Amino acid sequence: MSLLQLFIIAIVQGLTEWLPISSSGHVLLAANYFTLEGRDELLINAVSNLGTLAAMLIYFRKDVIAAIIGGFELFGAAVSKTELSRGAKLALCIIVATPIAAIAAVAYEVLLPADIQTQLRSVWTVAAATIGFGLLLWWADVKGGKDRTEADMTLGHAALIGATQAIAAIIPGTSRSGITMTAARALGYERVEAARFSMLIGAPILAAAGLYGAYGLLDADPAGGVVSLQDGMIVAVLAFISGIASIHVLMTLLKRMSFLPFVIYRLILGFGLLVAAPVMGLI
Repeated sequence: MSLLQLFIIAIVQGLTEWLPISSSGHVLLAANYFTLEGRDELLINAVSNLGTLAAMLIYFRKDVIAAIIGGFELFGAAVSKTELSRGAKLALCIIVATPIAAIAAVAYEVLLPADIQTQLRSVWTVAAATIGFGLLLWWADVKGGKDRTEADMTLGHAALIGATQAIAAIIPGTSRSGITMTAARALGYERVEAARFSMLIGAPILAAAGLYGAYGLLDADPAGGVVSLQDGMIVAVLAFISGIASIHVLMTLLKRMSFLPFVIYRLILGFGLLVAAPVMGLI
């Protein structure tokens, strides 16, 4: 696989993972265009996910460290009955936000027939999800006052926001970050807080997806693909770099404007795919 193709896929993954525009949809389309399938697509997705996850963990390192320390605090809190610190509350919110999406992802891989999985990964599905969930994001962003912060987060809200990740785990084009930001905005959270919490609760799912993909490569026949492990490392590094840039741009923009630019992009991309897919041979 050429360095240019690796560069394009890695940059696409890094830039889109944390933006509410669906990284899986973009990477799927790029992989289809470059005729990557089977082991090759698995490798690209696995290592790129791990690269963008590392970008988020470093960018929000203070929150991540607080949540890790808070996680240990939770073990003693059940006995001591002391009030939880901010880090412990954050860790608890991340924990309750994870199970439903994790179960959905496992069920998708284990229970869903391969032919249905293939249909769900079609360009038509990506286009429809890109448009539909883009409009839902617009609705949630403008429907009312939104000034809640992390301090207002309840376990019920965290579980509900996290549960929406299950949709993104099944339907490419939904955008995991997009659907969780949509849920947070619908529940009244301020834009920057919605984006930050969306990224933090996505860490366990993204880590699991990346490690699962990497583990799957252990049983794959290296001769059956055109992408090498060295190629994968290049993708991971580039996805990490572009992921850091993407998070910084998103957090800066949301301090000054709404989600409307991302909604418009999703609509243009979705309708563009419907028109261009037959011509580009993506079906």
